Amino acid sequence: MKKILVVDDEPSIVTLLTFNLEKAGYQVTSAEDGKKAYELATNQTFDFIILDVMLPFIDGIDLTKKLRQEKIDTAILILTAKDESIDRILGLEIGADDYLTKPFSPREVIARIKAISRRLEVRQTTNNDDKTSEILRAGNIVCNMDDYQVTVNEKTIELTPKEFELLVYFMKRKGRVISRDILLDRIWHFDFDGQNRIVDVHIGHLREKIEEDPKHPKYIQTVRGFGYKFQE
Repeated sequence: MKKILVVDDEPSIVTLLTFNLEKAGYQVTSAEDGKKAYELATNQTFDFIILDVMLPFIDGIDLTKKLRQEKIDTAILILTAKDESIDRILGLEIGADDYLTKPFSPREVIARIKAISRRLEVRQTTNNDDKTSEILRAGNIVCNMDDYQVTVNEKTIELTPKEFELLVYFMKRKGRVISRDILLDRIWHFDFDGQNRIVDVHIGHLREKIEEDPKHPKYIQTVRGFGYKFQE
């Protein structure tokens, strides 16, 4: 039985989600604030976290960031009353797997959870198929596929899970021009309704970490009108 952590400070939403998720066959634990949720998520193993943005003590965005920094890769579905594209981009940029705006139906939540499960299975299969070498090298960049460690000029750098996936995808396809739409499909595994700015944001962050001069990148080059290309 898959375990889900529901985090929301509105008791009615917790009750609604708990009832419907348990009915669908999930085991549910709940928390009413970000601090308690952090303690639960770092001391127990969950398959999913359903997380409201507006929470006491630690909000949902900061909690997601903290969990990802702790290398906790549990799938996260963010709930929010906001419908601004920048909030959506921010939530997904820092490691959330999907985003659902209130009000929502329990059926939609369960459908999103199942969709996330399918994407994670595809991602795992793809990663296993792609893993032809434990070590990837390009110039002064070394990427260890086993321990998710990346070094630049022999210095270890910290990458988020999505930044790591993005770098690996590029390093395995040196010299190819890759569009933003392809990157959205291959790295995020679903469409963002045309809001592919998240790709540019991640590439900007990745350049800051691997390039000597991010404004004049050597490795991740922009191909205007098409996308990006990784050069050694």
